[in-house]
Amino acid sequence: MAVAVAVAPPFLGHTSHHSRQTSFKRSTHNTIARFSIKAIYWGPKKSVEPAKPEFTLGDFSLTEIGSKPDSTNSDKSKKLSVSVISSISEISSDEWDACSLDATGPEQFNPFLCHGFLSSLEESGSAAKETGWVPQHIVARDECNNVLGVIPLYLKSHSYGEYVFDHSWADAYYSYGSRYYPKLQCCVPFTPVTGPRILVRSTKYRDEVFDILVSALVALTIEFQVSSLHITFPTANEWGKLKKKGFLQRIGMQYHWKNRNYKSFDEFLMDMKQSKRKNIRQERKKISSQDLNMKRLRGYEIKAKHWDTFYKFYRNTTDNKWGTAYLTRDFFHNMASKMGDQVLLIAAEEEGELVAGALNLIGGNTLYGRLWGCLPHSYYPSLHFEACYYQAIEAAIEYNLEKVEAGAQGEHKIQRGYLPETTYSCHYIVDEDFRNVISNFLDRERAQLEHVMKLLHESSPFKENITL
Repeated sequence: MAVAVAVAPPFLGHTSHHSRQTSFKRSTHNTIARFSIKAIYWGPKKSVEPAKPEFTLGDFSLTEIGSKPDSTNSDKSKKLSVSVISSISEISSDEWDACSLDATGPEQFNPFLCHGFLSSLEESGSAAKETGWVPQHIVARDECNNVLGVIPLYLKSHSYGEYVFDHSWADAYYSYGSRYYPKLQCCVPFTPVTGPRILVRSTKYRDEVFDILVSALVALTIEFQVSSLHITFPTANEWGKLKKKGFLQRIGMQYHWKNRNYKSFDEFLMDMKQSKRKNIRQERKKISSQDLNMKRLRGYEIKAKHWDTFYKFYRNTTDNKWGTAYLTRDFFHNMASKMGDQVLLIAAEEEGELVAGALNLIGGNTLYGRLWGCLPHSYYPSLHFEACYYQAIEAAIEYNLEKVEAGAQGEHKIQRGYLPETTYSCHYIVDEDFRNVISNFLDRERAQLEHVMKLLHESSPFKENITL
């Protein structure tokens, strides 16, 4: 059963828009500070200006659970200082990664949230002021200067590289004489991978620090006088918490493969319906018939020449799809040098020459498929399926990983064992009129998407007795 996915574009109906100026003040050391962002640009990849290189959002008190609010016991109360930094290099990798690891736990460690990945984006010029991604990361420290929480945050002048589409919202703002950009974006740039976004250390103050950081995000949105704040691909738990903080909720869909304790690829195939199993085997046979040699290279096995060639593949993919090459050549070299064995490159060779490849990152229990590309003007039947889906499944089985996340788009993934999974995003819209209109749209969009996902699950390639 083939199901066509057609999600209607947003319709933002006519609404009266009240132009207003919002000013947010904060008191720090008996001074009043104001920040504002000037109107920026309409269009992709335009630079934006940060409010200041670095500033504080204020000091807060942390109270241990069970202590009285007026307790004078110094052991019962701590000070938390929340500030904004303009580069992730302003915080050590150890401090950032400690927050990231505590937020996920070792089993669900997310490599995209680590300092090495995010700093590679900034240092390579991929996520930088010049490309419309101004880092404005939030950091929370106690009175001993220990980092208790961080948030990856960017001031943006466009909506590219996010994978949660709000271009129609910007058009609606523009049509009514208002500006949608700049906006604040809490995410991992160019990476539609679910993971925590409010990264908090595991202490007895954890919930309180989380609430303070969310409040700081909202305060910063108002203080910067931007239209909105968007938190994309958070966890389901964060998604639920943020609804209570006044964020609009949105869902999306991706395709994931789940490992049901398979010992081999053939064992996985035995869970498939006969016709689907036959099709996969036929596709895999095409690889050997073309004299292609598949290799899985990890960490130090991947040399500089591999990344130079893979960058050509990446550019070929973006050029053919009329896309934007967000990532620079330096990004791949920097990221690989910092992340070691977390990087897996699936390579296809013909007569010893690298002709195609798929970039993956390995987390605690997940293999994340990210980018694919091949030589220009080359065509190898079924190679994309082999490199991106089947080799990823084999690697997950070999490394005893629970799942493979193959990203968004592509119903063809379903027939190869990758089923729809819900993704999440949260949106804080400052203007009340637009907030109501967008909220109504999101309700309709969610109902439609849930119906589509139900139909897609009904077209599952697995046998009926298999628990999905």
